Amino acid sequence: MTSLWNEVCRCFRCKQQQRPANRTVYVGNKHPHDEGVFIPELYPDNKIISSRYTLWNFLPKNLFEQFRRVANFYFLCVGIVQLTIDTPVSPITSILPLVFVITCTAIKQGYEDWLRHKSDREVNDREVQVIRDGQLTTTKSMHIKVGDIVRVQSNKGFPCDMIMLSSVDPDGNCYITTANLDGETNLKTHCCLAETKRCVHEDDFQKLTAFIECEQPIPDLYSFVGNLNIVRDNGERIVKPLGPENVLLRGARLKNTPFIYGCAIYTGQETKMALNSNTKVTKFSRVERRMNTFLLIFLVILLAEAVFSTCLKYWYVFRPIVGQPWYVPQIEIDAQVTVRRVFEDFLAYIVLYNYVIPISLYVTIELQKFVGSMFFAWDVDMFDPGTNERAKANTSDLNEELGQVEYLFTDKTGTLTENDMQFRMCSINGKRYEELGGMLCETSPAGNDPNPVPVLSQSYQHFEEMETFLTVLVLCHNIRVDHPQAVDLGASSMYSYGGYDYEYQASSPDEKAFVEACRRFGVVFHGTHDERLEITFKGEMRRYKLLHSLEFDPTRKRMSVIVQNENDEIYLLSKGAETAILDRVIEGDISSTLLHVNEYAVLGLRTLVIAMRRLESQEYTKFDQMLSEARKSLTQREVKLAEAFDYVEKNFKLLGATAVEDKLQDDVPETIQALLTAGIKVWVLTGDKEETAVNISHSAGHFSRDMLQLKITQMQSGLDCADLIRKHSQTLDNPVNRDEKFAIVIDGTSLAYCLIEHADILRDLCMKCSAVLCCRMTPLQKAEVVKLIKNSRENPVTAAIGDGANDVSMIEEAHVGLGIMGKEGRQAVRNSDYAFAKFRFLMKALLVHGHFYYIRIANLVQYFFYKNVAFITAQLFYTFFSAFSEQTLYESWYLMNFNMVFTAFPILMYGIFEQHLKPSLLMGNPKLYRKISRNENMSIHNFILWNGSGLWHCVVMFFGTLFLLGEENSLFSDGKMIGNWSFGSIVYFGCLVIVCLKLSLSIYYWSLPIWLSFAFSAFSYFVGTAVYNSVLWPDFFSDHNYLFQVWNTVFTSGGVWFAELVLIVLALLPDIIYRCYKDISLTMELGQQRKMTYDSSLIPLRQLSYEETKKFVFPYVTPKTSLQNIHSKENRPKLLPAKFMPRSLKRKHVL
Repeated sequence: MTSLWNEVCRCFRCKQQQRPANRTVYVGNKHPHDEGVFIPELYPDNKIISSRYTLWNFLPKNLFEQFRRVANFYFLCVGIVQLTIDTPVSPITSILPLVFVITCTAIKQGYEDWLRHKSDREVNDREVQVIRDGQLTTTKSMHIKVGDIVRVQSNKGFPCDMIMLSSVDPDGNCYITTANLDGETNLKTHCCLAETKRCVHEDDFQKLTAFIECEQPIPDLYSFVGNLNIVRDNGERIVKPLGPENVLLRGARLKNTPFIYGCAIYTGQETKMALNSNTKVTKFSRVERRMNTFLLIFLVILLAEAVFSTCLKYWYVFRPIVGQPWYVPQIEIDAQVTVRRVFEDFLAYIVLYNYVIPISLYVTIELQKFVGSMFFAWDVDMFDPGTNERAKANTSDLNEELGQVEYLFTDKTGTLTENDMQFRMCSINGKRYEELGGMLCETSPAGNDPNPVPVLSQSYQHFEEMETFLTVLVLCHNIRVDHPQAVDLGASSMYSYGGYDYEYQASSPDEKAFVEACRRFGVVFHGTHDERLEITFKGEMRRYKLLHSLEFDPTRKRMSVIVQNENDEIYLLSKGAETAILDRVIEGDISSTLLHVNEYAVLGLRTLVIAMRRLESQEYTKFDQMLSEARKSLTQREVKLAEAFDYVEKNFKLLGATAVEDKLQDDVPETIQALLTAGIKVWVLTGDKEETAVNISHSAGHFSRDMLQLKITQMQSGLDCADLIRKHSQTLDNPVNRDEKFAIVIDGTSLAYCLIEHADILRDLCMKCSAVLCCRMTPLQKAEVVKLIKNSRENPVTAAIGDGANDVSMIEEAHVGLGIMGKEGRQAVRNSDYAFAKFRFLMKALLVHGHFYYIRIANLVQYFFYKNVAFITAQLFYTFFSAFSEQTLYESWYLMNFNMVFTAFPILMYGIFEQHLKPSLLMGNPKLYRKISRNENMSIHNFILWNGSGLWHCVVMFFGTLFLLGEENSLFSDGKMIGNWSFGSIVYFGCLVIVCLKLSLSIYYWSLPIWLSFAFSAFSYFVGTAVYNSVLWPDFFSDHNYLFQVWNTVFTSGGVWFAELVLIVLALLPDIIYRCYKDISLTMELGQQRKMTYDSSLIPLRQLSYEETKKFVFPYVTPKTSLQNIHSKENRPKLLPAKFMPRSLKRKHVL
């Protein structure tokens, strides 16, 4: 019975069973016949569900999600209270606005979910071809099952995650794009196993009996561990390892290959694409956190007001000299004071004062952020025509956080630089070479002009060394060759003698630079043909069999290939960082090569060391066995692979080193300087070596000449790190160095020691420095550094920017993640909050968009609380004049429409379109960014000012009206006196006008939508109220008609209008004065900054030093002009171009 129950639960998925570590997938859903009882495992179907709701659960689920918000739940409770007690105002005043907000939000979320349903149906109903019962049948994508053999044609997407079984390509390869997965647009090569590549017809799979053992689905797009077990007719099993190169993921698309066959292994919600679509960790902005604090403050104020009013009521009523008012029924006089009665009175006061909580705050903020994020993408200044990419906002929840950044953590390669590598120099067997005009020239030790060398001429004395070096460069890579005229058949079908018709597709820009440089030198890589790598040396064809490719990984920091030449000799060719290669070298000029590597690094070039070794057949056989066992292992495969790699990657012969140039992006120094001026501290986190990183920091303006450099590098223990940190801290704290600027350089090895035991003192030291550079960093260390500052005592807002997969961890860790649409894929963009094409766009993203976003949302939140204070506090004052009888001052029509209609649209349009300063002014004055840092506009000080202003406006309006239109005064020609509803109408109109004018005093950019919003508010108030008070409404619509003809009567009096004018001017007088003071102060401050800028440009011209001349004039020095005679009249430029001049020398100065 128990087993039957478990089976029923399993079928209906009522009980969650523990999953095994691995799964077995039978190809074609054919299980081996030698198994006695076969119970197929249940897997999810291939139906994609990205929607949140269904037809039956939309209402309860959506309502539950909405009422989790404090304000919505609060107004729900108030509405319930109004329905259960003798409420002083109609329940509709709370229920109708709540229903309106809930309905609007539900419609918005329902529409968005309908779009998701529509998109899901398009994907799920897509036709696919599947082999079933030996026949190729057409079915819907959602009906694919795990184990099905699926045929995918060219230019079609893969409907599920599958193991590639065969391809029409004779080598068993196919080419795919993964733009939908990681954004990379270059073609990638995937392959099938040799044992299945000949199954290219439906009948061939009838003879195939195989099953796949693989891991359970994980989100990692680049990791896969599995084996393919092929069962022969005689029962023999052949086990072949499967890796990421054999997996075709859903979301990728087949290119340049007519068709392939694959076996489905992960379907539906278990595909890697679906697992990566899960919602990221929710980030909250400072404004949102502070807004929640303000809500709690007003909830406490509301409770205090209700308790205070309840206590005063019973104190007032039971005073002997007062007694119960005459208009209260006798039954109330005789009633005893009970807990229930007191509680009901308390709830009645809650209902009276509840409008101090703005019900429409959340929905307004959602709309403001959603529309505001569109402006980020629409900004033409952030559109890059070179890549045809525009800025992208992946979230709208953090718009205002762009205006609060205090620390910026940036990657170097591809973020500060172009990531467009160009081969520049190399060192071969201790001799330096550089490329000039497409020719490889030997660098003269004496500093003379470089001499071109005959690269491929046997007469050249270093021919063998050069030939070996270039052979390694042209073979040690994972590049695919494309021919533009071979779209359908692939590049393997067409040759190009000189190689210039080829398009090299590479995931590494360095490898592409090497192969293209070799092509210029006459060594051409033609790709793979008949399982051979083909290269030509001056037209002479050479073929190498690729035995193994040992991929690069951040731990080893090197990449190797094992090839066999035409003489059956086996070689290991390797390239990598000098720290990963030189320690394993047993032959070669290590000292000269290391010297050259350091010289290249000082020039800001990226360096790699090239090495090789010959493998004996026995050694290769043992390695091949180790590698095969490691790749077949389903547990600890990475560890076993590392052991195999370590076994063979040793005893190298050093060949030399390469140096490639990665130029800075445009305007990087200007951008960094602007960010520093704005008060943002910039930290560079890179995996490059120290010398290269320091040079780039100087070039980018991250380090300046007047900075003193401190170093924490090459430490061997935590104690050494601690001692050095304390020494540097003493240097910074020394009064002698009070005016000095410091920059600190830390490498990854030392950082690892520091983070274990000395993180606090390291953080304190770094936060005192003006610039921080961390080199030789791993991706995890980047995230740890961000977390170190993020969790400091000051709790600063952090932002991280990068372009590659190695930057994802720090992008997700930071408060604001920024992605660069670079050449290292789109993982950084996919995981970022905001993305754009170039680093220079960061300047506008923070200084303009961030500034605007923050000012808009901060003033919007403050204004919402202010206008409700100005509006509803009059109800508290009125309680003192109504004998604490719970009588409302405002009629239900006024209460219901104040937040939802009359004041809703102006503040929404303000939050979308306001520009308190011109964008050009914000870009030209980065110091303005400092004025809004640390959430200044949402500080308690500003909170008190805003709400103090609201209290003042309410006091003036309520007591001014009471004074001018009191019991002894009449503003009507017939001597009539005003009543309760007339008094409330006058106070209400004055408050409405005041809060609208208060907003207008905060507006600096009067766009058409803002004008229309104010016009709509005026129209809706006058027309709506005129209609409402002119009709006797039936009982089902309103249980009273208190306002009938009141409004029409009151506002026919000229005295009322005059009183309103006087009180409105009196109330707004402080605001007008403050606006004038603020504008004058800002104008003077900006004028002073412009004067300082102008004065600094008139610094007397001084003679440039030799080093300065070398820096600024070098681009104009011809090879035959030495630097020593630059200062001679005949070689001195008469006018230095402005782009090479210091800023202080750009105004009408000549050199």
